[in-house]
This record gives sequence, structure tokens and C-alpha cells, in this order.
Amino acid sequence: MERSLSFLTAVVVSVMLLFPAEVTALSEEEKNVEAATDVLKEIMAIPEKGIPPSLLRNAYGVAVIPGVIKVGLVVGGRFGRGVLVVRTRGGAWSNPSFVTITGGSIGWQIGAQSTDVILVFKSRRGVDGLFKGKFTLGADAAVAAGPVGRQAEAATDVQLKAEIYSYSRSRGLFAGISLEGAALQIDDEANAAFYGRDGISPRDIFNGKVPRVPAGARKFREVLGRYAR
Repeated sequence: MERSLSFLTAVVVSVMLLFPAEVTALSEEEKNVEAATDVLKEIMAIPEKGIPPSLLRNAYGVAVIPGVIKVGLVVGGRFGRGVLVVRTRGGAWSNPSFVTITGGSIGWQIGAQSTDVILVFKSRRGVDGLFKGKFTLGADAAVAAGPVGRQAEAATDVQLKAEIYSYSRSRGLFAGISLEGAALQIDDEANAAFYGRDGISPRDIFNGKVPRVPAGARKFREVLGRYAR
């Protein structure tokens, strides 16, 4: 009996020693996806102050970046990590690819410690620019503060001609913001950790060519699909 227990203990310890780095990395990425899902649900729970549903229905891509942290004063430099999904050929949402956002002022939000950021891509052009490397909002694609609430739906396409609409939430306040100059980039390391395959590309992720689909990824897609109907 003691010999069996000793053998079992040795096996458990061996497994823990073999995979600690992977478990830690995956838990961090899962937390990020869960945070992005929570941000989306909380914002869309208030139709009068959320992103117009028609904007989501017609969007090609959506990025949710929770907890963007201020790294400077006055200038408003920022850093954050979140997820980006795009429309598949069948109209459903793809698996999420991790992205980072750096730099850029967020206007009236200066002084906030942590800000949730959402980007809504109207067309494929803005997303394709990410595949080439660092993508600068405002330079590589026009970005503008997005309209808020159902009443803004009819005026969305008339008043705004930007390719990307941007939003933020800080200290309970939610509104469209300007993110001119902020740089968006694919996070290859986070993608590799989340999907369990080194060198996985965002095109593979968007096309469903992944070794496995974590539960958090499925939940994020389901929540977004619910609000984009």
C-alpha cells in the first residue's frame, strides 16, 4: 500500500514539474479572455449607453482590450493586451487572436488608472493591416470615437466615415474616444501559449486551424454573437 502511494505521489510530482510554465501561461491568457468577455457583457447590458447593435451586426472585426494601464502623465501613454475576432466566410465569429495596444492619448480619460477599450472594425482592410506588423490607428486606418446607444444607430454611417470605431470605459463611464496614434499589434507569444502551438499565425486562428479551442474562446464568441445578431 505504501509503495503504491509513493509511486502515485512520484507520478503527480513529475507531471507538475514537467508542465508548470505552460499551466501558468495558459491561466494568464484565460484570465484575459474572461476579462474581455465580462467587459463586453457589462457594456452591452445597457442598450441606451452601449455600442449600437447594428454596428456590431455589420462589423468585420471586434477587439476588446480590458484594463489598459496608463504608463505616463499628461501625454497619456498606454499599454494593454486583449483579443480580436473577425467574421468567417460563413458569417460566424472566428477564434480570438491576442493583440496589444501601446501609446496614444485617450483624451478626456487622462488621469484614469485603468481603461477598457473596444475597437469595432467596419471592413477587412483594417484587420489585414495587422498581419504586416505594427498597425497605427489613424495613420494606417481612419479611427473615430464611436456612437453610443440605440438612438445613434441611424446616424452611424451618415456622420462617421472612419474604418474603425473606438470606445472606452473607465470608472463606470462609457463613451466613444479618439485613439489617434495608438499602435495595435498581434501578440504571437500569447497566441502560442493559449492555443498550445508555437508559431501559430493569426490567419490560422481566424481560419479555425488550431490544435484546440479553449473554453474561454468559445464563450467569448458566443457572447459577441448574442449581441451582434
